[in-house]
Amino acid sequence: MDAPEPRLLISVARRNDVGERVAEQLRGVPWSYLAETPPARRRSVEAMLVGGYSDELKEFDPATTPRLRFVQRLFTGSDGFPFGRFPADVRFAGNVGAFAPFVSEHAVLLALAAARDLPAGREMVREGRLRPAPEQRTLTGRTAVILGFGEIGRAIAERLRPFEMSIVGVSRRGDPVDGVAEMFPADRFREALPLGDYVFEVRPLTNLTAGSIGAAELASMRPEAVLVNVGRAGTIDEEALYRHLESHPRFRVAIDVWWNERFTNGTLLSRFPFASLPNFLGTPHSAGNVPGADERAIRLAAENLARYFQTGRPAHVLDRSEYPG
Repeated sequence: MDAPEPRLLISVARRNDVGERVAEQLRGVPWSYLAETPPARRRSVEAMLVGGYSDELKEFDPATTPRLRFVQRLFTGSDGFPFGRFPADVRFAGNVGAFAPFVSEHAVLLALAAARDLPAGREMVREGRLRPAPEQRTLTGRTAVILGFGEIGRAIAERLRPFEMSIVGVSRRGDPVDGVAEMFPADRFREALPLGDYVFEVRPLTNLTAGSIGAAELASMRPEAVLVNVGRAGTIDEEALYRHLESHPRFRVAIDVWWNERFTNGTLLSRFPFASLPNFLGTPHSAGNVPGADERAIRLAAENLARYFQTGRPAHVLDRSEYPG
């Protein structure tokens, strides 16, 4: 007897941990890998699990899956996803919160490294110099502004509380949050910027956030603020940031995301020599590349797919109209 046609199609490359978790969470739901499923056997597909879509979906034609109604991302961000290739009745969900513990930990690491000027300290050690010590700052007792108070933003706030920091948040509606001194709605995020000794950018890249931090917004921040970006580079104007760092030597920036990331060949590009500036610190989009991150992401994605098949109501369904294309 032939195997039943799959109801779930997985576009990520074959890997044991994905298959095991899907089989565990979606008992009774037949599934298969996209690369191993000919178009003639895709007619019953209702949902897909998609990872790096630029390569995985290159040859995929949604017309071969006429019953497709839901796409679950393995990763969090949805900027750049080819929404336009899918019918209007297909819903999409990012893997919200999947990498929150790891990205938030990295965000605090960047804030501390920039505050204590670790690059300068490392250079002094390399040269055998003890004094004068680098100009160091502290997180203790300061104010942190978190742009994008979702799962990652909340996790950052939790990790900052032991430093006795005052937390200011920005979320879509600005609803009050326990333990947060003040919340701003997204359309008033500029009012929050001058309040922060540390500003954490965690917002997704959407039609509204793209390039929303430019020269004027940077100028409104405190002259000695530390700006940390673990969200998306494109929310900040690249040239404006570079010029601001040049003209404000006491302003510090630490980022894990870049304006031109090419994961296919493992390179990052920038139009400006940020790494040559003494008030800049960067890491190669590595916040989520840690032990346990993949396992957590796969588990949460599979749980949301199970929610779809069991109830038809998956969590974290996004508004595709908020994204370009």
